[in-house]
Amino acid sequence: MKKIIMVVVALLLFAAPAFAATKIAYVDLQKVLQSSQAGVQARADIAKLEKELETEFKIKEGEFLKFKGDLEKQADLLSKSAKQEKVQEFQKKLAELQSFKQKAQRILQNDDRKRTQSMVNELTVLLATFGKDDGYSAIFERSEGGLLFIGDDVVNLTDKLIKAYDASKK
Repeated sequence: MKKIIMVVVALLLFAAPAFAATKIAYVDLQKVLQSSQAGVQARADIAKLEKELETEFKIKEGEFLKFKGDLEKQADLLSKSAKQEKVQEFQKKLAELQSFKQKAQRILQNDDRKRTQSMVNELTVLLATFGKDDGYSAIFERSEGGLLFIGDDVVNLTDKLIKAYDASKK
């Protein structure tokens, strides 16, 4: 038993310098994505696209509602076959409106995902450079529920990453 304790103590003494040389850092990528100039621009671009799609949807919705109102007014005056035709046209227009709305949502989601992925790829390259240049053994991403404890000796590279990323975009 004493030999085992002595071996463990000896290992810890020899391993202590290796642990002391370990540099660990973390970044808050969500903050970088929100605060960097590229992130702010991406959100503005997505908001602009969303507004354009919303305007187009409202135009289509207005046309649909006008058609629906006209159909309701004419319903009693139309023959049975003409009424069936108008009901089919109504259903087709409703399906087109719903389809446009779903397509617009997909477009927004895909655009956001592509922009975010592109930014994350660029940030990963910068972080690899930080790791090599500054001698970090590990750089972790601080996400909600990710890092549970961060000691005083762990460096937060978030602000440095934002500055470097903004500088790389100029």
